[in-house]
Amino acid sequence: MRGMSLLEMVLVLALVAALAMMASMAMNGGMDGLRLRSAGKALAAELRYTRTRAISTGTVQQLQINPGSRRWQGADGHQGELPQALTVRFTGAGQLQTRKEEGVIRFFEDGASSGGRIELRAGKAVWRIDVAWITGEVKAGPLHEGAG
Repeated sequence: MRGMSLLEMVLVLALVAALAMMASMAMNGGMDGLRLRSAGKALAAELRYTRTRAISTGTVQQLQINPGSRRWQGADGHQGELPQALTVRFTGAGQLQTRKEEGVIRFFEDGASSGGRIELRAGKAVWRIDVAWITGEVKAGPLHEGAG
């Protein structure tokens, strides 16, 4: 009886790895799901940084976001752009907006904030970032079906 050659074994392992990767991507929303999570976590981290800068410097800091262009700007000149595959929605204090298409979340010296919500969407998947107005706490995570 003959055994398997090394080449046959490598091909089988490559096939199994490819199938496992495809199954994993299908279960987690694929590349758009990866972009959604990555962008959501990065934006939440930037909001936390902006809050920390407000507390540490004793000066008001803010993060501005333009949902249409998917661009944001935070404390210390930090800025970035969210992937084109994502839809962005901002809800917050309208009186802080300098331009109609731009949202602002302001953090105060004591850590409190103006509050707000940023939702990133890729297909049916949603990543929600909530900023509490009293505490300035930033909470972020996926929004599951049936959640409000």
